[in-house]
Amino acid sequence: MTKMSYAIEDKIALITLDDGKMNVMNWEFFQELNDCLDRALADKASVLIFTGRQGIFSAGLDLKLLPTLSTIEEQLQFQNTFATTMLRVYMFPVPTIAAYAGHSIAGGAILSYACDRFMVADGPYKIQINEVANKMLIPSWISLICRSSIPPQWWKEALLHSRAYTPREAFERGIVDDLIKEEGKVMESAKSFARDLFKLHGPAYACTKKFMRQEEADKALNALEKELREWAK
Repeated sequence: MTKMSYAIEDKIALITLDDGKMNVMNWEFFQELNDCLDRALADKASVLIFTGRQGIFSAGLDLKLLPTLSTIEEQLQFQNTFATTMLRVYMFPVPTIAAYAGHSIAGGAILSYACDRFMVADGPYKIQINEVANKMLIPSWISLICRSSIPPQWWKEALLHSRAYTPREAFERGIVDDLIKEEGKVMESAKSFARDLFKLHGPAYACTKKFMRQEEADKALNALEKELREWAK
């Protein structure tokens, strides 16, 4: 794998994003991420943790790739891959944790919000959904994932106004669940929380998450093509 690595230890699966650069999301990224998710299921992991190398989780979609998608069909195919992969994380049948010390922009923040727990180190980092500021649409599926993590009073600020938060600002708004004071202890904290989740009944967790989220996720995904075609006009 060139975009990320996978490991499992003590029933905890760990996906580490690290392409040596900004961990941007493209065709290869989504293929590798889905492969890692398949491995976590095959390994019967009890918890899945996403992290990145220190300083960067992900800068989001590969902006060098997007201009090469010259037809609406190519754009729809890529955006559908983006959506189905992120929604797969959002619906993943085992508990998921995003835990890192670094920047998390656009797709990186979306992946974090798709997880069931969001833990980040305090530091000079940025967490931002910057699509509107970058002349991009926020379709229903992204809004659904973000609103599951961002408290309602901050929806306008975070989504419509593209507000960039430091980890501490995000924590103070309830967007981040846990603010870790020492960068070197993020993974220790994540694994400790993960082990606390071992007591949960796996099938009950998976079924409850499905009942909580599946209907809205399906509706949002089904609206994607219509929304993108309307935006393309």
